Amino acid sequence: MCRCGSPLVARYDLLAAAKTFTRAGLAAREPSLWRYSELLPLRDPANRVSFGEQFTPLVPVRALGKELGLERLFVKDEGLLPTGSFKARGAAVGVSRARELGVDAFAMPTNGNAGGAWAAYGTRAGIDAYVVMPQSAPAINKVECVMTGAHVWLVDGLISDAGKIVAKAVAEYGVYDASTLKEPYRIEGKKTLGFELIEQFEWSVPDVILYPTGGGVGLIGIYKAIRELQAMGLLEERLPRFVAVQAQGCAPIVRAFEARQTESTFWDGAHTVAFGINVPKALGDFLVLEALYESGGTAIAIDDERIVAAQRRIGEREGMFICPEGAATLAAAQELRRRDWIAPHERVLAINTGTGLKYPDVKIPELELLQPDATIRIEMRR
Repeated sequence: MCRCGSPLVARYDLLAAAKTFTRAGLAAREPSLWRYSELLPLRDPANRVSFGEQFTPLVPVRALGKELGLERLFVKDEGLLPTGSFKARGAAVGVSRARELGVDAFAMPTNGNAGGAWAAYGTRAGIDAYVVMPQSAPAINKVECVMTGAHVWLVDGLISDAGKIVAKAVAEYGVYDASTLKEPYRIEGKKTLGFELIEQFEWSVPDVILYPTGGGVGLIGIYKAIRELQAMGLLEERLPRFVAVQAQGCAPIVRAFEARQTESTFWDGAHTVAFGINVPKALGDFLVLEALYESGGTAIAIDDERIVAAQRRIGEREGMFICPEGAATLAAAQELRRRDWIAPHERVLAINTGTGLKYPDVKIPELELLQPDATIRIEMRR
């Protein structure tokens, strides 16, 4: 992080990278985020820390798309990555670069998934992880951090409160600050999501990308990836329209966008079932807003009731158990279609950032208890 308090962003010699970073060259490489090595900060592959990160699927959701009035709706399912969320991308690259720099300990605040990912990759790299998370974080995230070797504390507050505690520890002990955008390498891992989806769309951009936005690093990363590909002449100049999806109980980016501001203000009393986007003030909010303005995109807030309904709906229609944050993007797609902001024929991509299995508190109907000699009634669907 710059001494002025602003995030640092990694830059590359794109002309040099373009000599080997080609469409044909990439096609012959391993199907993982490490295939993009020319545009990643790791200098020595020996420092790579990996759990075998593979491409995540781009899933056409036709039944749900038909109900929503969207002919070409896709979900990029990041829940299949190691540690069960897209945070593995940032952790893989961020921890690998930290190892290369000789880091032996890092500290970070988290709402859950980032802490779990960085704890796992940190332990694998031999780096001590110190994690502070809200007491209200999902139980599985707490267990995950502990079971993968992190030193964990809970705070009676929000991630912003956890961030203040981490900042004190960083100042006092001089450990590496792995907070969002306090180091420039997490975003480099996240941007591989952008490279990957462009390849899966056969080197074209979708019309709309909906992203669940808390800290917003993934959205920033996808935007950065597309701009780098364009600068290298590998991609058309057209941008997808980015949509920052937030919860009504925590929507600082939406409020700033609607006021045409360049940064957000702190959101008091933040709360939502989509805990991963419960971020009252993002350090990189100005970068998120820049991507929205530059792409002709928008920002939208979805209430918890619609988030939960969308999570259940995609499960019933498509067999996908996604996280609440991912479900928020589908509810947003439905609302934006209703407003005619998205046209029926447009190619729309919703990013699911994690597996629903990490949210055991999802409410389901009470299930009937049978006796061993009971029979059940089967009603065939046609």
